[in-house]
Amino acid sequence: MQQESGRRSHHDRTEATRADLIRAARKLFTEKSYAETGTPEIVAEAGVTRGALYHHFADKQALFAAVVEQEAATVAAEIDHASPPSPSAREALIAGSDAYLKAMRVPGRTRLLLLDGPAVLGRAAMDEIDNRHGNRSLREGLAAAMRAQAMTRLPAEALTALLAAAFDRAALAIEVGAPAEDYRAVLIALMDGLTPVRPPPTGLAPSR
Repeated sequence: MQQESGRRSHHDRTEATRADLIRAARKLFTEKSYAETGTPEIVAEAGVTRGALYHHFADKQALFAAVVEQEAATVAAEIDHASPPSPSAREALIAGSDAYLKAMRVPGRTRLLLLDGPAVLGRAAMDEIDNRHGNRSLREGLAAAMRAQAMTRLPAEALTALLAAAFDRAALAIEVGAPAEDYRAVLIALMDGLTPVRPPPTGLAPSR
């Protein structure tokens, strides 16, 4: 029993060290940028040794990837939490959109996920991270809307990628002072524009 407790304590210490490194790296990467941050600064901020850093991460880029993954997971969790339990498909998409724009206003997030992330890890790696987190939430919402016939059926991957790009562009604009309500209104209009055109009721002539 004592041996099992010792193993748990070692595991807890290991996980705490990893969490400290990610926390310290996030702070420095957002304050200074990835390029301007060195590993000696990270280990000093985390209060650990360089050996501890390289025990958990192959290099600075691997640590950065862990920071980005955690940040993307947090944004996705906030989107999922914001969606009402059983809304209409449209309401769910709007709630998720609002949650994304709010989540991206946390200081440092646009730099990590939209600027340094693609530059450091490459577009393909960032797409994989996005598809595990934020894009997954968006894709599920779009699929639900299409199943409910609240949205025109379109290729899900292409639609998710293009709408996600619009959301990212909105987050970047809001970050530098653009009116959030303007971008929100346009994003909602984009989604509403995907609503299928329904034929007029039988017996009524179409309006001219």
